[in-house]
Amino acid sequence: MNNANFRTGAAPIVAMALFAVTLLAAPLTLANDYPTETRVDYVLGCMAANGQDYLVMQKCSCSIDVIAELMPHEDFEATRTVMGMQDQPGELGMLFRTERSMQEDLNHFRSVQAEADLRCF
Repeated sequence: MNNANFRTGAAPIVAMALFAVTLLAAPLTLANDYPTETRVDYVLGCMAANGQDYLVMQKCSCSIDVIAELMPHEDFEATRTVMGMQDQPGELGMLFRTERSMQEDLNHFRSVQAEADLRCF
């Protein structure tokens, strides 16, 4: 009977421990939702702008990690699309340059990128 009491009494503790581990792992999962190719593309662009040495590669890698921590991948991709479309001539480009919600998204990305720069550069 002691074994039965131990198992019954331990079950809530084990369940709570598993729940705590799940809660702690959730932010890590969210921070790692960026595909490898997105991270590599960002690092290569960052290195093209800041230099081609090992230290810059480390800083650029840190930067995309911070961005991934602060911004969901879906929002990051939407912002990259807006940034690319702003260069289009005519009405289509004008829409991406002037639409308020797109500008707010760009401003949010810029603030996230500035935070990444502060932490990594």
